[in-house]
Amino acid sequence: MTEVTISLPPGKKIYFSSDYHLGVPDAATSLEREKKVVAWLDQVSADAAAIYLLGDIFDFWFEYRHSIPKGYIRLQGKLAELRDKGIPIAFFTGNHDMWMFDYFTRELGIPIYREPIVINSGSQRLLVGHGDGLGPGEHAYKILKKFFNSALCQWLFARIHPNLGMSIAHYWSRKSRAANMKREEVFKGEEREYLLIWCREQERQTHHDYYIFGHRHLPLDLKVGDSSRYINTGEWVHQYTYAVYDAQTVSLKKFI
Repeated sequence: MTEVTISLPPGKKIYFSSDYHLGVPDAATSLEREKKVVAWLDQVSADAAAIYLLGDIFDFWFEYRHSIPKGYIRLQGKLAELRDKGIPIAFFTGNHDMWMFDYFTRELGIPIYREPIVINSGSQRLLVGHGDGLGPGEHAYKILKKFFNSALCQWLFARIHPNLGMSIAHYWSRKSRAANMKREEVFKGEEREYLLIWCREQERQTHHDYYIFGHRHLPLDLKVGDSSRYINTGEWVHQYTYAVYDAQTVSLKKFI
């Protein structure tokens, strides 16, 4: 598992957010959400030592060799501005934007992670990722994810003309869970929260002070072990929640 080390200067923090699902349910609503994300990025940049975007930032994304999806220019512009100011930003692929390749890395200097990583900060360890396909259950999705992540699947989709490819993508997005969320997700109970189960399995092998994930669409702060917690960053379709680490603790916040 990849490990990175971040030394937090006094007063600096690490920010985590996920599941913006830009693109759904329609262009106007997505644009309003994008502007809110940009305002949040502008706000946290004042004391951010690093910003981690934990996947499903876009409800669909595919990078053709010479083109990318239209739109989201405000977000890309803000990310470019923050990178030019020297703020490290990392991007995790989610189940909706797993077809990100090297565009953000080449153009914005933002590394792309496809699996969870460990952040070492002082004496603490944070295990961070999107969270899809972890833990028990979701068997059909796990098989589908392997196919979608295969070179063959990506090569086949790249053969589709972008006009048709994006039309297919927009159709998928209209059918997605994010596009059809009428209310907030509901806590299933500790015995059915797959990510919590996975975190507890990991904790039995190696200690981490915090496990920070997205994907679940529900802000959560749950006990993993005697000295470790599972934090889920929630989503930005309804709740606008995020997590912040201050070198001591991770806490959930809501952007208003």
